[in-house]
Amino acid sequence: MQNEKVKNILDQLLQAFESGDIPDAVAIASFPIPDIPSARWSCRNRTIAALTGSCDLRGYKQWLSVKRYVKSGSKAVYILSPCIFKKDEDQEVDEDTKIVKFFKATPVFKVEDTEGEPLDYKEPELPALPLLNRARELGVSVKAIHANLQYYGFYSPDRKEIALATPSEKTFFHELSHAVDHIIKGNLKRGQDALQEITAELSAQVLARLVGKSIEDTTGNTYQYIRRYAEKLKITPYQACLTVLSRTEKILDLILNGNASGVMTAATTEKQAQAA
Repeated sequence: MQNEKVKNILDQLLQAFESGDIPDAVAIASFPIPDIPSARWSCRNRTIAALTGSCDLRGYKQWLSVKRYVKSGSKAVYILSPCIFKKDEDQEVDEDTKIVKFFKATPVFKVEDTEGEPLDYKEPELPALPLLNRARELGVSVKAIHANLQYYGFYSPDRKEIALATPSEKTFFHELSHAVDHIIKGNLKRGQDALQEITAELSAQVLARLVGKSIEDTTGNTYQYIRRYAEKLKITPYQACLTVLSRTEKILDLILNGNASGVMTAATTEKQAQAA
């Protein structure tokens, strides 16, 4: 990669990570959480909702209660609902006396599959993020979603879509890095793969510094994030960054310089090897 400024930032980060001379982490702002049923769902069901690309899913009758109607032909999404029984038939059901015997699949529908009266909350607005147009040039759509205390953002390889629950630029850069990693490699591992997460976070930190974020604004969060995944690999944050350095440089090169040299070739070669 020819960009000396990027190389200098990477060198500074590696030195800081090696020495441990890192500022404290700072709080990240989130978009408001509306008072909707899915905001109170379990972590598992909120994950199911996130995978649909929608922020507001409800049962058929719940939509009717707010005078919205499921469009004809819409397909349901299924979440897991607990079936609660009393421990003793003579007792009232409360927190001390109820017992969950099993879960059942419950159909819910996305707000995008309904029509009718306006809802009493506003959709969050996507801020004017740096590199937003670059994401779109690469064929990646970006949208704002309501926060749900589970994540700040995610990238969906299937939909080639970034969803952001925060206006934080670095969060966007993290997900953009995932998207570009996907473009370069042709696929991503499912779930929170440690090396993928470390790569995206290191790339995001460089991009944040390039757009003017100070070390106090973002570096502490990055260090804590990378350290968590480095511990899973049983290496230090510094070693983790060294491990993904080449991969990070390729991502930054494509984002900043549009250098897609070898990207399609690499993907094609991988598919040919798998076919063989």
